[in-house]
Amino acid sequence: MKLGILSDIHGNRVALTAVLADMPPVDGLVCAGDVVGYNPWHADCVDAMRGHTDALPADASWPTEEVPTVMGNHDRAVAAETPFAFNGMAQAGVEHATEQLSDEQIKWLAALPDERRVCDERVKLVHGHPDDPDHYTYPEEFGPDLLGDEDVLVMGHTHHQHHEVYGDGIVMNPGSVGQPRDRDHRAAYAVLDLADLTVEEHRVAYDTSAVIDAVEDADLPRQIGFRLTQGR
Repeated sequence: MKLGILSDIHGNRVALTAVLADMPPVDGLVCAGDVVGYNPWHADCVDAMRGHTDALPADASWPTEEVPTVMGNHDRAVAAETPFAFNGMAQAGVEHATEQLSDEQIKWLAALPDERRVCDERVKLVHGHPDDPDHYTYPEEFGPDLLGDEDVLVMGHTHHQHHEVYGDGIVMNPGSVGQPRDRDHRAAYAVLDLADLTVEEHRVAYDTSAVIDAVEDADLPRQIGFRLTQGR
């Protein structure tokens, strides 16, 4: 079985469309959180994860059911469950998402769990860290001690693409679809093969200028768009 692994879409429909169009055939998708925030297409990205096919590219060749997703800190802030210390750009994105999303879409975000297991519990999804959903677990903190009884631990939050293979399993972060911060501006995702426990990391270029224009049209801070050209 092959899984497409997404994380940190952050309202970037242009990047999400590029990732899904680039993705090789998979048996399912999962998302490690932060569907919304920063970029202006929060509703489209939420609907894509909800399995609403009209939010996805017409020529897609991947599953179109609801995508198993965990709650990121931006998702939680929009759902108004708990506060988070945001900078100006992040706070503007949260406010924009709150204004744009319908009650039904916000209800979907509010129902997302902090942790979920898929594929007969072989894959565990969290956003930040198994013990703290808001902790930024960078690659230098990866280690087999993060694994429980799952074969694969998937984390997001840092926007840094990386994976490590240990004797007990895999610890991975697919990177950010909508706002990479590892100095590679291309949208990031990964494909996990559960048959042989391997990970393929992928990057795909997309039209960042279209996002910059949309950010400005939405009266969001200009830096939200321009940082996408630098991957930071």
